[in-house]
Amino acid sequence: MIHLPASVRVYLCLTACDMRKSFDGLHALVREHLELDAYAGHLFVFAGRRRDRVKILYWDRDGFAVWSKRLEEGAYAVPFGGSGEERRQEITAQELGALLSGIDLKQAARRKRYHL
Repeated sequence: MIHLPASVRVYLCLTACDMRKSFDGLHALVREHLELDAYAGHLFVFAGRRRDRVKILYWDRDGFAVWSKRLEEGAYAVPFGGSGEERRQEITAQELGALLSGIDLKQAARRKRYHL
């Protein structure tokens, strides 16, 4: 399970990303494609076209950090939007943990909970 402060948001890029990109390329995607501030301390999740790789970019007080994972078999259930649709989707830290564990968020049923 991933434990993040409540102030941290997780943004999922709904467009396939070139997995050769690193710090500067992913930062440019956050700024130009997702139209968000990469220095805000949030997590930005990117997946490759084949969905077998994922990278997470985040600002860590004094520099950018990238977390990366490549699956040996299978694929992540990252929802990619079609043309003209949304570029990003905000998900919770729990949904990120489920996504990284192989759970398809579209098929998972969310139980009713109290929210402020």
